[in-house]
Formats: sequence, C-alpha cells, structure tokens
Amino acid sequence: KTYTMTGNPIHTAMIFAAGLGTRLKPWTNHHPKALALVNGKPLLQRNIEYLRRFGIDRLVINVHHFADQVVAFLDDHNHFGCHITVSHEREQPMETGGGLKCAAPYLKDAENFFVINADILTDLNLYAMAAFHLELQPVATIAVSDRDSSRAFLFDQGDHLCGWRNNKSGEERISVPNPDLVARAFSGIHLIHHSFFDLLTEEGRFSMVDVYLRLCPVHPIMGYDHSGGIFVDVGKPESIALAEKYFL
Repeated sequence: KTYTMTGNPIHTAMIFAAGLGTRLKPWTNHHPKALALVNGKPLLQRNIEYLRRFGIDRLVINVHHFADQVVAFLDDHNHFGCHITVSHEREQPMETGGGLKCAAPYLKDAENFFVINADILTDLNLYAMAAFHLELQPVATIAVSDRDSSRAFLFDQGDHLCGWRNNKSGEERISVPNPDLVARAFSGIHLIHHSFFDLLTEEGRFSMVDVYLRLCPVHPIMGYDHSGGIFVDVGKPESIALAEKYFL
C-alpha cells in the first residue's frame, strides 16, 4: 500500500545533536558533529531545511559537545525562521532515550513529533511516513530500509517490531518470537505519539533501542520501509564524500 498526504499536520521535531562524534575525529576534537560540513553546508542546517520542506518549524535540538558552537550557529542564522528550543545536556550526553526524556517538557504540546539524528542525510518523504503513522497509530514509527548495516531491527510480516540483531557479533534480542522475521537497518528517524512519554520508565542515560524492545510486545512499534531511497550516515569522514555526491 502507498501512503500519501498532501500536507503534514505534524509541525514539531527533535534533532539529536548532543553526541561526541567519536567516529568523525579529528573534526570533532574542536567542533560538534552536527556542524560537520557537506559541500560547505553544516549537517544541522541541512536537516533543519529538510524538516522545513515538510512544514516542520517547531524544533527542539539537544546539545552537549561544543554546545556553545551550536547555539551560536543557530543565533547567527536567526534560527532559520523556526521556533527552536535548545535542550542542554550539561553533564554528559544522555544517549537517544535519555536525551528525548530530558527534552520531554519542550515536546509536551505535540500530539506527534518527528525525531531525527543530526548526522544522517536522506530523501525520505516525511509526508508519506506521517500518513503511515497516522493511519496505523502505533506508539512510534521508525524509518528503516533494506541495506547493509552493522545492526538491524527485526520485524514481522506486518511491519511490527519484534527484535534487534547485531550483524557483526550475531547477538539477537527477540522481544516477540516469530519464525519469519525481516531485518531492516534503522535510518535515524522516528515519529512518536505523545503517549510514549507515559510509557517511558527508564531513567538517566539510555538508548531508544532498549525502550522500543521493552515496549513492542504490548505497544505497537512499527517500521516504515523506505528502501530504494537515498540515505547516508554521515558519522564517518569517508561518508562525507559519499554524501557530497547526493547532497549539493
């Protein structure tokens, strides 16, 4: 089935920009990963502009590593015409789950909101992903595709999350046993319903992967498959050259 939507009723998103960016050294010895350049334009700017193309202009951005540089960059560009709130993780980066929980007060008014990693670039159609999410109404929808990756989420034939696999070590974490699981690589984009926060019992520093694997036996977590589209994880120096072929 094809999911389409002419406009997007979802206007809020969070951008994860607090990570240390260890794979992107030496750039991240002196700069935040989110300001790494692809054809002269920082990743953070590219993702703000990407979200804006889909009518998303209320943003929360978490910061930690060289946080002052991110804040100054946003100020220098007048927040790119968006309403941007900065969520500071001052003592340590809280990972994806902890970072989202820290930012929860800034997201409480959004019925649904996107979450995107600052270090990915994609042509994924957010209108189509929103239509999928709004029709099926899971607690969360995660963007995935059929590509080589060191880790993968595992889904049943109905796109419901059932588990996770480390493709390098062979480790598997199966939350919903199923003999016919499909592996898909995560694309760094989530679409989350606000009820998710009521289910979030983890504290401190934790990963969204752990939360999803805990919730999926009872609360639907679904995969939105955008295989065939452009996706670049710009977390490593060599991937910047690849990104520059697709994103001018």
